[in-house]
Amino acid sequence: MKQYKNFIDGQWVPAESGDTFINSNPADTREEVAEYAKGGKADAQAAIAAAQAAFPEWRATTAPARGKILSAVANIIAGRQAELAELLCREEGKTKVESGMEVGRTVDIFRFMAGISYTIGGSVVPHDLPNNMLFTKREPLGVVALITPWNFPIALPAWKLAPAIVSGNTVVMKPASMAPALTLEIAKAFEEAGLPKGVLNVVVGSGKDVGDELATNPAVKALSFTGSHEVGQGIYQQLAPRMTRAQMEMGGKNPTIVLADADLDYAAKIVAMAGFMMTGQVCTATSRAIVDEKVADEFTEKLVAEAKARNVGNGMQEGVTMGPAVCASELEGNLDYIKIAQEEGAELCWGGDRLGEGDLEHGHFMS
Repeated sequence: MKQYKNFIDGQWVPAESGDTFINSNPADTREEVAEYAKGGKADAQAAIAAAQAAFPEWRATTAPARGKILSAVANIIAGRQAELAELLCREEGKTKVESGMEVGRTVDIFRFMAGISYTIGGSVVPHDLPNNMLFTKREPLGVVALITPWNFPIALPAWKLAPAIVSGNTVVMKPASMAPALTLEIAKAFEEAGLPKGVLNVVVGSGKDVGDELATNPAVKALSFTGSHEVGQGIYQQLAPRMTRAQMEMGGKNPTIVLADADLDYAAKIVAMAGFMMTGQVCTATSRAIVDEKVADEFTEKLVAEAKARNVGNGMQEGVTMGPAVCASELEGNLDYIKIAQEEGAELCWGGDRLGEGDLEHGHFMS
């Protein structure tokens, strides 16, 4: 079992309270994946203070110099891709193929933003008066807070972190407690790449303790959040009184429209892929299909066939195409929504059952 501390001011430190918690593999809850320091308000305050202290020097660092660190991070992660993909699979539940794709995307994000570093600066624009020049200059904001979800535990932190860092901001990150390992591994990569202390800080803890401090501390100049609508709305209300910059990504309810002249085999294939990949635990997953009535029955038959073809199991095993739900409550939520749909008149054509036989006995699986 791995053990992680919080990363504050360039140091790996336990929570001030001394509290810890353990995450288990959602495919086999008998396996303990990692133990974490459970941070609180005091830890978040220490991280914010470290980020504040590091800001002047980091702000003065040129954008290309910042970009070189991102490039080094990309290379470090690329060199550990197989190892990190396995850790992602074991903690969050994605298949090894999906996990490898996500780690690869993370490498691309850091490399892309490293290249962008050469374009950050500003622009010169024409003036309508002679002997006058107009120009813009981009300036970092200061301490930026990033709150990330569990469903993309390495790509989404990178997505938020890379542009913040390369722009000259300092960062305090709070990853989701259900899958924080990969964010802490990103911090290790930055440490190895030579990032100055305090520029990046990672505190694992609850939204109530760590998240509230990030949302209400006046030293935080911007906050980017990905998660549920309920939590995001609450954070936005905390930020609004002091007009702190906010970026809220709060999921969706995504339809795929299938018209009568569509290639129904292809339509069923892409709807199944968009709905069942990553166990459907994606904010952009297809959660409903709107189908022309003339082809609805035929399309349904083809979609059922696609669903039956999914091989549900532990993502570490070869040939598995759909892993478990990330935790027991997510699995129960999935099963509850099927019941609600049936109560509202929907017909269950196939699946929708909890799977618990054989190798699936100790995981959060459903058909």
